[in-house]
Amino acid sequence: MRNSIEFAVYGDYALFTDPLTKLGGEKLSYQVPTYQAIKGILESIYWKPTLILFVDEVRVLKPIRMESKGIRPIDYGGGNTLANYTYLKDVCYQVRGHFEFNLNRPDMAYDRNEHKHHNIMKRSLIAGGRRDIFLGARECQGYVEPCVFGEGEGFYDNYGDIHLGTMVHGINYPDETGREQMEVRLWNPVMRNGIIQFIRPEQCTQVRKISDMKPKAFNEHNVESVNELFAQIEEGGNI
Repeated sequence: MRNSIEFAVYGDYALFTDPLTKLGGEKLSYQVPTYQAIKGILESIYWKPTLILFVDEVRVLKPIRMESKGIRPIDYGGGNTLANYTYLKDVCYQVRGHFEFNLNRPDMAYDRNEHKHHNIMKRSLIAGGRRDIFLGARECQGYVEPCVFGEGEGFYDNYGDIHLGTMVHGINYPDETGREQMEVRLWNPVMRNGIIQFIRPEQCTQVRKISDMKPKAFNEHNVESVNELFAQIEEGGNI
């Protein structure tokens, strides 16, 4: 696929929280990562407001195992609360994704240079990402490296279909949808031989509004064109 990227992401623990388990202060991870969690990892590797990053598919390489821990969350009321969080343990995934230009951001049209962004993205992946990688939660440190999607042996390679029930697919933000509201998407994924093929956000039929929201504006006051930067270099100026 055009402008695609393939990488492995792994870590000791992951917490892709099922929101239904947060009501009582507990957290229980989904069995597999959500679209939004993997998209967040993609954005930690490389992101610009010019782009929308899409997750095409995820391959689960290791068996799904869980571990519960007693956690003391921050209690702003001064109490001494103890919660129980259930994490995924020893996870490793292969991811295939790609980017497209965000046509809802005409203010970023001057930055639509796909070769530039694709090359920067690949270099950022080799460097381990531009920002820290987290597997669903801040306390779950992750690591990324380039790979060939489908290579190597996976635990679920010949396992057949696993129906995962209703899960959160992701979040709709106004700068990506053109609608001035934040929305949550739900779907019913099936893992086939260890691979989850994600539908595109606009294909999700279960969408719920969360709140009103307006996109952040990018203009000549807070963004500088790459062509102007190159012109400064050619003139011997400082950036």
